[in-house]
Amino acid sequence: MSDASPPSRGRPRDPRSHEAILRATAELMVESGYAATSIGAVAARAGVGKDTIYRRWPGKPELVFEAVFTTTDEVPPPDTGTLLGDLTALLQGLVDEFRAPAAAAALPGLLADFAADPDLRARIRGDFLAPSKERLLVVFERAVLRGEIAGETPVDLVLDTLAGAVFFHVGLVGEHPRRETAALLAAVVAKGIEVR
Repeated sequence: MSDASPPSRGRPRDPRSHEAILRATAELMVESGYAATSIGAVAARAGVGKDTIYRRWPGKPELVFEAVFTTTDEVPPPDTGTLLGDLTALLQGLVDEFRAPAAAAALPGLLADFAADPDLRARIRGDFLAPSKERLLVVFERAVLRGEIAGETPVDLVLDTLAGAVFFHVGLVGEHPRRETAALLAAVVAKGIEVR
C-alpha cells in the first residue's frame, strides 16, 4: 500500500494569485476602508475572479483578517536565549502589525462583524488564532527547559494577555507606541510568570 496522497482535483492553487489577493486586500483597506472594500473590488485589483477568492475564504472578514493580521505568522518564533528577549520580539511584531495603516483601517469593521457573528469568531479562532498560538508554544517550551518558567504556566492565558494588551493599547486606544513599549510589556509579563 502506498503512502502517496491521491492527486487533487482541479487546478492547483497558484501562490502568486494568493499573494496578489492578500496584497490587493491590504491596499484596499488603506485606500477605501473596511466597509467600502468588496470581494469584487479585491478580485478586480488582484486580477482574479471572485470565485477564486471564495474558494479560499468564506467571506470578506476572513480574507481581511488573513491579509492584515497574520503578517507575522510566517516569521519563525524568536530564539534570543531568554524569555524576556523572545517576548519582546513577539510583542514588537504585534505592535508593528497593529500599527500598520491596513490594520487601523480594518479593525473597526472586523470588530463589528465579529460581534455580530459567533460562527465567524469561531472560524477566526480555529483557522488563524489557534495555529498561531501553537507556533508560539516553542517559546514557552524553551523557557521551561531553561528554568525560567514553570511547566504548568498557563501559556494560552499569557499569549492572550500579550495580544490583548497590544490590541487595546495600539488597536483600540490608538496610542502610538514608544520604541520601548514592547520591551516594557514583555518585562511585566515575564516578571509575572517567572519561577521564583
